[in-house]
Amino acid sequence: MRFIPRKTALSILFTTALLSLAFTLSDDAFISQLVEKFKAYHQQRPLEKTYLHTDRDTYLTGETIWLKGYLFSGNTHNADTISRVLHVDLVDVAAKRVRLRIQLKATNSYAPGQLALPDTLPAGTYQLRAYTNYMRNEPDAYFFTKTLAILKPDGQLTPTARAASSKPDVQFLPEGGQLVEGIDGRVAFKAVDQTGRSVPIEGFVLGAQNDTVVGFSAMHQGMGYFSVKPENGQTYKVFARVPGGAFAPYPLPAIQPLGVTMQVDNLSNKDNIRVYVRHNKTSNDPAAMFTLLAQTRGQVVQAAKVSLAKKTAVVLLPRADFPEGITQLTLFDETNKPVCERLAFIDKKDQIAIALTTSKTTYASRERVDLTLTTTDADGKPVPANLSLAAVDARLAPQLDTNAATITSHLLLSSDLVGTIEQPGYYFNPANTDRFAKLDLLLMTQGWRRFAWTDVLAETPAVTKYPVERGLTLSGRVLRPSQKGVNGKVNLTFIVAQRDSAGNYSNRDFLMGETDEQGNYAAYDLNFTDSTTVLVQATKGKGNRDLSITLDQLLMPTVTIVQPPYNPLEFGRDELAEFIKRTNEYMEIERQIRRNREVLLESVTVRAKKYQAPDTRKIYSNADATVKFDQNNTAGRMNILEVIQGRVAGVQVTGSGMNVSVNIRGAANFGGAVGPLFVLDGTPMDLQGILSIPPTDVDQVDVLKGPSAAIYGSQAAGGVISILTKRGSPNYDLTKEAAPGVLVAKLAGYAPVREFYAPRYDAKKPEHIRPDYRATLFWSPMIQTDEQGKATVSFYTSDNKTDIRLQAEGATFSGMPGMGRRTLAVK
Repeated sequence: MRFIPRKTALSILFTTALLSLAFTLSDDAFISQLVEKFKAYHQQRPLEKTYLHTDRDTYLTGETIWLKGYLFSGNTHNADTISRVLHVDLVDVAAKRVRLRIQLKATNSYAPGQLALPDTLPAGTYQLRAYTNYMRNEPDAYFFTKTLAILKPDGQLTPTARAASSKPDVQFLPEGGQLVEGIDGRVAFKAVDQTGRSVPIEGFVLGAQNDTVVGFSAMHQGMGYFSVKPENGQTYKVFARVPGGAFAPYPLPAIQPLGVTMQVDNLSNKDNIRVYVRHNKTSNDPAAMFTLLAQTRGQVVQAAKVSLAKKTAVVLLPRADFPEGITQLTLFDETNKPVCERLAFIDKKDQIAIALTTSKTTYASRERVDLTLTTTDADGKPVPANLSLAAVDARLAPQLDTNAATITSHLLLSSDLVGTIEQPGYYFNPANTDRFAKLDLLLMTQGWRRFAWTDVLAETPAVTKYPVERGLTLSGRVLRPSQKGVNGKVNLTFIVAQRDSAGNYSNRDFLMGETDEQGNYAAYDLNFTDSTTVLVQATKGKGNRDLSITLDQLLMPTVTIVQPPYNPLEFGRDELAEFIKRTNEYMEIERQIRRNREVLLESVTVRAKKYQAPDTRKIYSNADATVKFDQNNTAGRMNILEVIQGRVAGVQVTGSGMNVSVNIRGAANFGGAVGPLFVLDGTPMDLQGILSIPPTDVDQVDVLKGPSAAIYGSQAAGGVISILTKRGSPNYDLTKEAAPGVLVAKLAGYAPVREFYAPRYDAKKPEHIRPDYRATLFWSPMIQTDEQGKATVSFYTSDNKTDIRLQAEGATFSGMPGMGRRTLAVK
């Protein structure tokens, strides 16, 4: 069979058992149309992926989860620099609610941070999930999720018990999607208990005469397959059981009298994927064709034509043309409708190896460890990569699952599948020589649905409800108090204020805008950290504030958990007791140190003048004139200029209402009078914007003339009128303001990034007298290897005579993931 590589033309193969011809893309109208529609669909809806590396999987309440977020393009796996906000939720599985939420700032696709666990948090199994706002356009099954165990210092987490019922939930899945009479087919199956955890099963298929057609048993994590050739007029029954249990009946998928099957051989040939197409259809059209399309993450890789003239055909798809990861094979029938589908994994070894080397393997307590990290590709050549590293006490943080998810398994496998994948790391551990056969079995049983072909073929436009976030967003809607629409645009004022160390709102952002005709509004690309006060004021028409404002960021999104995940974190009693004891001791020492510091501070008497925070809204020292606004001079005034009219020498205000104008005497050039520069709380503003501000919101107006205005440059040739609002003052407390048409709320901005504290024992310090039994000894989220693939870090061992488990994860900018592990002994 001849094959035209994709680099010269998209390959179209006409394949039968006896004949093979090659065509170019333009030779087939359906493939050309299909590829264009597919391309257009994915251009409208590109994909994003996220991953979180945490220092460990088990914590006590009161501890901190140290983490790093990675953002990738879902289509190419390149580092994704589009979204710059990573949302992280801690979901209580039992309560089905979000207990904690933070927003991490992503810089160059990396988002380090931490999540503090309050003492009041209930003990139990939690899901840590991460996603961008744009990812919310997809089902939340594609969010990154990770199971954590959170314990109480005085209690234990009860592992999830196995289901008491002996009848497992078993799904039978014909390869390609259907069983057809008279055609050999493979039927994959997967068995789970009521907690969603896999169970081994065995069983058999009976024919109409109760004769055994085939027996079967699970090969790996409740999965397996059997071959069957359905006969015309036959009915079949399936019976299965867990070993030692009772057999129970299960339905076999319906058998089609006419149809087509697709069987994929992704294991026997190192160069090609073999796709077997068999059917029992008849056609009077000698040109009738099936179409086979192969795509990986939205990239069409191969397309082939298969004639109906022969009942069996084999299509060879060269592996070299595929990117690494999951590829989807779809077979369209002669009417161009999708009828068969199958997933296959392509291993190209496009991963990095992360080597962790030290000068010795055994260390003493509180001894320095110098660690070198080396990143290389499959050929052993150095490649730069961005990594995160955790060093943990193996006794206090036991590795409960050596096949747990890593950045490699998530990026190449889990992120493209829905449903729970048990021990995903198994399929990427070279020590498991059967991993590709087991992975092929997984892909025969695991669901995959990034899109529906009906949407692609119908050219249904992708609905993008959630935009890409380049910064933080404030969004919501303005309604009438009756919750009816506002019937037109509404003027909006936003103030985003943060307290400084003195407790004043000295850091403020002032924004103005308007809603759309339906009252929807949004302010994008904001940048604020930690707890922040947000004020939104809405006015319609001539100062009408009788409006109701909602803010989307105050709403907790619903959490969809179709089936609570099984708890893979099962503890030995001794391990659990040691972890709780040592971690609680260390946390109590930390609490005592904080209490001691508070006592010492209370005994100190400080004598000094109260620090007055400078008003950052003013870049000038003194104004030429100032008008203070109060109830007397603002009463009955329509705008700010009417208030200052006649109160500042040399300032001439003419007109009335919204047709008013102002000029400062002496401000003129050869073209005539020059209008002043208006500045609102330090931000230049046009006259119409100034006229829309209610005088009652203003604290004072400063007027700068001639030389005083020069600080604002040439734009202030006509002088400066500086409006300082009450809300803009550093001393004004926004939270005390409550009025119609005003919403004041506390919002969380970006989570401030703390530096992980690791004691250094090279120089003696008073605090070193305390015992050191930390579960996490070292955490470094931003390690960048150089062009030689090298980076070095150092840390110190603790007091515990134990093993230290090191784990580094990361990826290159082009999306090659990798993971490295190492164990050190402390004696």
